[in-house]
Amino acid sequence: MTTEPAARRREAVHEQTLDGFGTVRVLPLDPAADAEVIHSWVTQERARFWGMLDTDRERVREIYEYVDSLTTHHAYLIHLDDRPTALFQTYRPEHDPVGECYQVRPGDFGIHLMIGPVTGDPVPGWTGALLSAFLGFVLADPDRLRIVAEPDARNEKALARLVRTGFTLGPEIQLPEKRARLAFLDRNDFLNRNGSPGRG
Repeated sequence: MTTEPAARRREAVHEQTLDGFGTVRVLPLDPAADAEVIHSWVTQERARFWGMLDTDRERVREIYEYVDSLTTHHAYLIHLDDRPTALFQTYRPEHDPVGECYQVRPGDFGIHLMIGPVTGDPVPGWTGALLSAFLGFVLADPDRLRIVAEPDARNEKALARLVRTGFTLGPEIQLPEKRARLAFLDRNDFLNRNGSPGRG
């Protein structure tokens, strides 16, 4: 019987070493195994824009079991040197309420992201490096021509981070659970800034 952590045994869909930070591994989220850590993140005040402050652990598991059942939506737990560090979700906008709020283009691909709480002193540049690594993973698929994000319109910190990463802000939209601000990143703009995606 192995004592190896479940996250280590799970096969990563992407692995990349970030200079000065460590090795990032993108793991498909396991709703049962990861519910506790995700619950501990989404119920903190810093995660209020995620909209799950009052959600209990069982409900978190149920939500991600539902996401896991879909072929158009996916969730990933990001590890830095085997320590959970971020939650990322992807979706096809034409199969999401977002797609009812703007003109979806062929090749559009949606993302949600939440960086987990930092332990110890914050490391300058970490969030940007992690986001760029994840976008590289997403854009390794050549059919994905434009990334779509829609953070809460009040989340100025997230919007500023997207702009620094190369996103262009779009209009505000009304989603069932929030007032959001669209943001778009063209594939070619990302490649011009970062080089070929999916480098590991």
